[in-house]
Amino acid sequence: MDVAHVLREMKIGDTSGSCSVLAALSHIREHFELEEAHENRAGILEDTAELLANARLSWLFPEGNTDLRGQYLGLVNSFTRYAALPVCDTDSGTLPAKNYEDIPAKAQAVSTVLLALSLQIQKALEDQNSPAIRSLVRTLAPTYCIFSITHLQEQPWTSASSRKRALELLTSVVEMTGCRSVQELLSGKLDEDQKGVLGPVLDTLLPELTKESWKRNQAVKHVFSWMLVQVGRPCLTEYLEKVFPPSLLMSDDYCTENKVLGVHCLHHIVLNVPGADLRQFNRAQVVYHAVFNHLHTSEATLIQVVLPCLIDLLSVLEKPPALAGTRRKQNRFDNMLRHVLTYMEMEHKLDLRRVYARNLVLLIERMGIVIIRHMKRLERVIVGYLEVSDAPEEKCRLNILEALQKTLQIAWPCMEKRMGLLTQSLLRFLVDISSDSLPTQLKEHLMTEASQCLLLLNHCSKGKLQTLLREVDSSCVPDAVLMCIQKVTAAPLCQ
Repeated sequence: MDVAHVLREMKIGDTSGSCSVLAALSHIREHFELEEAHENRAGILEDTAELLANARLSWLFPEGNTDLRGQYLGLVNSFTRYAALPVCDTDSGTLPAKNYEDIPAKAQAVSTVLLALSLQIQKALEDQNSPAIRSLVRTLAPTYCIFSITHLQEQPWTSASSRKRALELLTSVVEMTGCRSVQELLSGKLDEDQKGVLGPVLDTLLPELTKESWKRNQAVKHVFSWMLVQVGRPCLTEYLEKVFPPSLLMSDDYCTENKVLGVHCLHHIVLNVPGADLRQFNRAQVVYHAVFNHLHTSEATLIQVVLPCLIDLLSVLEKPPALAGTRRKQNRFDNMLRHVLTYMEMEHKLDLRRVYARNLVLLIERMGIVIIRHMKRLERVIVGYLEVSDAPEEKCRLNILEALQKTLQIAWPCMEKRMGLLTQSLLRFLVDISSDSLPTQLKEHLMTEASQCLLLLNHCSKGKLQTLLREVDSSCVPDAVLMCIQKVTAAPLCQ
């Protein structure tokens, strides 16, 4: 017995019969959940979508019916469970891709039904805009949101078609709630003192994000992470108690993918929650110890999220160098720079060297003048990294040149005595680059950055470098390098 036959029996085939929408919804749900209806559930979804699309608004949303929200929510929940991911009982929290083969088609079918309902709700809002319809929207929005985001991202349980349908569904939720963006849907309208759906969504997700259950559904962590990063200041502070524990839990896992996801969430929290709230109850301290431990890893994907997170977190835990008083005591910034420089010196993997070099620039900027405590080791690292190519993009050496420029600008009073070693390293770098088979534009960029370092070094030495460079035998120097030297020797000295 299919739904079309059930509807004809109930005399609502043209939605003008005596049967109410509540009875129809209840009957559809009961029929859909029957074990014997397993093979025909796709047909039930198709018929339900047709019914919702063609029914009269007055029949779908009768006035003064207090049970309407519950019936629609029950039906929507029943349909979304049909496309739910299989439970994972392994310690890894992942299942083979073949376990998700039928999920995209199911998700598409459910999305079609939910879209049909949301379009009718939008029409009803335009036509009636009654409190009952608005209440129905608030009831359904969290479930719609979770379902659409579950199937929106590129994962083993999604396909191009199901992702497209999920995006359409999410867009319809935004429009149905009268919001201008997903961010406003989650955070609410601050100017109208209207709350978003983030609270109800988290209330739904958190029972599945406990230590015992968070790996049973592979999608939950991705839904949580995706929604978290959509919410910024000042809204996120209100939900700090709810989003902090799951983020910490994921970052503490043994699986690198989960660690990356957790640290990514913690970094977003650090950036979007006031420092006072982070320092309360030692939350910032807890994050620091949890994330700092990841610095010992050799996984580039993890290090590239850990370093920016720690650098921003230390700005919450430590006072800026300019406000630290006349005696700037060593703090966690110094510990971190020591650790980073130690690992940079002995690292030989190019992907990790690129990550370290990129973040060294930011760390130097945040520490300011106190980097002079670490100048000997910093100089050694810069010289060593300039000697090793990471072609074809040379991102590592570009970042090291930027780090050297920042160092020269910040610690200029103590750079004159280091002029000899740095000048030799830069000139050797220029000669190497001039003979390398790199793209012309990249080669020019590298030589320009190195020339800028020489100019800054010349200012730090009060013109002494110009005198030394004028003594260079031009017959022994490649033309491209000679042009860089001439640029430095011809530059006026800034007072």
